[in-house]
Amino acid sequence: MAVSHNGFCEWLGSTPSQRSQDDARLSRLIRESFELSDRTYGSPRIWHDLRAMGESCGLNRVTRLMHQVKLQARRKRRRLPTDSVARLENHIAPNHLQRNFQAVGPNQKWAAGFTYIWTGEGWLYAAAVMDLYSRRVVGWSMSDTMQAKMVSDALLVALWRRGRPSALMHHSNQNSQYTSDEFQQLLKAQGITCSMSRRGECWDNTAMESFFSSLKRERTSRKVYRTREEARSDVFDYIERFYNPVRKHSKLDFLSPVQFEEGLKG
Repeated sequence: MAVSHNGFCEWLGSTPSQRSQDDARLSRLIRESFELSDRTYGSPRIWHDLRAMGESCGLNRVTRLMHQVKLQARRKRRRLPTDSVARLENHIAPNHLQRNFQAVGPNQKWAAGFTYIWTGEGWLYAAAVMDLYSRRVVGWSMSDTMQAKMVSDALLVALWRRGRPSALMHHSNQNSQYTSDEFQQLLKAQGITCSMSRRGECWDNTAMESFFSSLKRERTSRKVYRTREEARSDVFDYIERFYNPVRKHSKLDFLSPVQFEEGLKG
């Protein structure tokens, strides 16, 4: 290698340069910031973290060190799941709700919908049923697949919890799960009036959309779920421990749904 014996021995016994020592220290701080963000931060956010700690380094240096230690933030965008089952046109109901999201008592108007949550094992689908009187989530179900059984199970949970209400309206969108024979037969058997949003009109079910937006903003978008079971447990915790009994709702004079209903009973 054209290196003298004395020169090689001198290099072998030398200590790492100050630059190398600083890189090693910064790499440890970068990894800590990355893990605390649930492995979601890229180099710009980690760089701001380091600056807040009083570190003086450039963004390019942070990018280089992240590349060296193989730290990569999860991608922001994923291909969203699509419903491959065609809706049954003969089961599409009129919009009886007409964006009137108020009710004078419980178990008169229920809104329903479902959303999807990314995990390390793939998508988890979460269906929910909300009583528009108190904005309480009275039924929910989660599934690995986007099947009609998921929304039927959410409705069955709601019926089990609330009894068999009389003169109840169930409002949803026109997804194939809600227009399926299975779900429509369940509504008919329970004497429930079916109402559906107009095609492409998300504002027709804005109360349900608002709930899912809160769920994602306040909980699921802040987490990285390695398994579907982790996501299931966290969604359950959000609904039953936080949203229903604790979370203040602007439509309820800043009472939680449970507090609002208890006020009715009192």
